[in-house]
Amino acid sequence: MSDPETDIGQRLNATLDARQIGEGFSLLEKAHQSLEKLDPKAKWAAALVLCVSEWVDAGYSDHRFIEALLERFPNDLRRAMPISEYLLLRMAEAFSCIAQEEADDAIGLLEFVLRAERELGDPRLMVLAHFWKGRAHRKKGEYDAALRDIVEARRLSNRLNTSKLTALIQIQEGWIQFQLGKPKEGLKVLDHAEATLKGTDDWLALGNIESARGRIVRRSGEYAQALQHFDRAVAIYSHRYPNHRNLARALVNAAYVKRLIALQLRKRIDSRAATASRKPKEEGDSGGGYQARYNQLCREALEQLHHAGEIYAHHQHHGGTGTVLVNAGQLHLDRGDLDRATQEALKAYELAQQKHDHILMARARVLEAAAENARVEEQAGEEADMAHHANLARQYSEEAIALAQHTENRRLTAGAYLARGSTAANDFFQDWDEAKKYVDLASSLLSADDRDHLWEEMSMLKSRLLRVSKVDDTLRAWSEGMLGNKTFQQVTEEFAEIVIPKVWMREGKKVSRVAQRLSVSPKKVRRILRNAGLLENGQGG
Repeated sequence: MSDPETDIGQRLNATLDARQIGEGFSLLEKAHQSLEKLDPKAKWAAALVLCVSEWVDAGYSDHRFIEALLERFPNDLRRAMPISEYLLLRMAEAFSCIAQEEADDAIGLLEFVLRAERELGDPRLMVLAHFWKGRAHRKKGEYDAALRDIVEARRLSNRLNTSKLTALIQIQEGWIQFQLGKPKEGLKVLDHAEATLKGTDDWLALGNIESARGRIVRRSGEYAQALQHFDRAVAIYSHRYPNHRNLARALVNAAYVKRLIALQLRKRIDSRAATASRKPKEEGDSGGGYQARYNQLCREALEQLHHAGEIYAHHQHHGGTGTVLVNAGQLHLDRGDLDRATQEALKAYELAQQKHDHILMARARVLEAAAENARVEEQAGEEADMAHHANLARQYSEEAIALAQHTENRRLTAGAYLARGSTAANDFFQDWDEAKKYVDLASSLLSADDRDHLWEEMSMLKSRLLRVSKVDDTLRAWSEGMLGNKTFQQVTEEFAEIVIPKVWMREGKKVSRVAQRLSVSPKKVRRILRNAGLLENGQGG
């Protein structure tokens, strides 16, 4: 190896250890052409490929650059390599697998390296192997295994006094602690990592910290604060990485939070609409403002998802593209475009299948179940159609549960249980005992720190089941002659308030058909439906 080449390798390693990212990128740009002509027979070649892999992990170029370097090492050459150099090459291949969403292949390669290194004893390589292996397990939702590797990587890194590398490992550790239901511990670890990296220009790592904070805060239901973290993450990434996948991830997270804020606004809009007929419009009423803000948030969210989708497409990143599709599908579902929601979910599921991504597959199935349940709720009458959509919802929600159980993602499993519970409670099945079973299962997986949309969804389903339970108790008491102080006329009226909305749903939301079926006046049907908030003034049917 000539002196200039030796010097570039040493300088790249030195700037990497110090997290002097800008300087390292400049060195790589100057050496790019010579790297492309790398002599694979040179003694230093494998070490340089691994060094470049670490720089790609730091945000330089992408995995295709590593693949091009690896292709310069044919099998016959690899068979003649010393084991120490061969392991370096396998490490680079493991990182390439992680970058290409091939987590199982990466884990297999890294386990091979770790077994060999216990004999050869390169401590830094052991740190890196455990670090990357932990990340591969995390991608699969295997959080216990991920934490074991990450903690071991941190322990070994502390021995080497490599504080900047330790800080990078701590970012992963903080994220995994959060996924294991320990958000306070996660935030503490992230703060420690940030303190170590704050004086560097490692915008990728610093953006990762801010993005992780946003996820942790979001789960507590503090959506406005979470959005601030994601906006800061986007700004930090943009210092140097206008097309990095982590920037796309932050954009998706910001869009997701905007959707959740929009859903809160829609509740206010719906509440105002429900009371509008009973209450004169107050001066300075902001209902129109709520609607305008709701539309703006949805529009901004879709724009951010479009931007993220472009970045993921550039990297040919199936998981990221699928996440964009699921989030866009949720927005379309919220706005009543069920066909578009289903299309996006199906495309996401097919992408996830290619990479055996159980997390994304489960999320796609949950979205499909929600869309089918929405079709059941708004069915215009044919029993066969309701049965078809209800059974699809059951199929998709059960598949989501099975997929989620392949991971250790408790919230993913809880969300799948809620999808199944909502299906059991839809207007076709009305299987309240089954619905309660799945609500209880979901509740057992959520902690006291979970106060976001998943908790709200569970609370709404619990409230619905409680109302049904009260109806059952009332009907049981009446059947035994226990009427309390009510007159027969009052009991008849209450019974009509229970039955008429259900028959209205079964009869395709047609007032005339309900009136004919029950031999009551259409006027009475409309009055009861309006009192239940199911029919607006002036609406017929």
